[in-house]
Amino acid sequence: MRLGGNDPHTLAGAYAMDAVSEPDRARFERHLAGCESCRQEIRGLREATAALAAAAAVQPSDAFRDAALRAAAQTRQLPPASGQALAGRTAGDRGRRRWELRGWRSRLAVGLAGALAAVAVAAGVVTYGMQHRLDQAQLHDHAVATVLSAPDATMMSAPVRTGGTATVVMSHRERALVFTAVHLRLLPAAHCYELWLIGAAGSRPAGTVPGSARGGMADPMVVSGLRAGDSVGLTVEPAGGSPRPTSPPVVLVNLSGAS
Repeated sequence: MRLGGNDPHTLAGAYAMDAVSEPDRARFERHLAGCESCRQEIRGLREATAALAAAAAVQPSDAFRDAALRAAAQTRQLPPASGQALAGRTAGDRGRRRWELRGWRSRLAVGLAGALAAVAVAAGVVTYGMQHRLDQAQLHDHAVATVLSAPDATMMSAPVRTGGTATVVMSHRERALVFTAVHLRLLPAAHCYELWLIGAAGSRPAGTVPGSARGGMADPMVVSGLRAGDSVGLTVEPAGGSPRPTSPPVVLVNLSGAS
């Protein structure tokens, strides 16, 4: 990752990602010992870095478990056989019992096959849904990794005017960026945070910020289609987002200087 300038403050983002050389690390840690603002920034950036690195977990649905339990509840089980009772029966009784058992096992097999078929159908539906979500998560993680591993990847951070810290990792080569933020002010249900690419032609919506209602942590968000001279801005909008900004940005990061 490119690091520029002699100002140690510029190393905060790369230090939080453990992406600095040993000389830069030693230089920044000497600076960090006497700079409270950098220590606070590092704490916030490490939370953002953890969000960037975390894989998107897909929780299994309860539908499959519920279908299996319903099928088990509807399938009657054979009672345990008593050895003493069997010993006292006549040969005719034992023959009749074998016949009854064969009939019961046949009915049990048919019933169990039907139950298993129902479970298989339910499992197929659940598996399809889970696979779709997993595929989407994998595509998202791949897009994040592509930006983070780009040779020209550059990390920038900026304070959010209403509270918190925004972090952007961008690549001109990929024409994409990854955005996340920590300690965002929680918004009422009627509002959301929305991201924008802002250039000479105006503001282009880049989507509402996911996860910002969970403890002030915004999940990593991949934005593609960067143009020369773009900045990235965050605004507060009505729930669901707006086609154009309705409020001033609470944070604005100029991307033109990153290369």
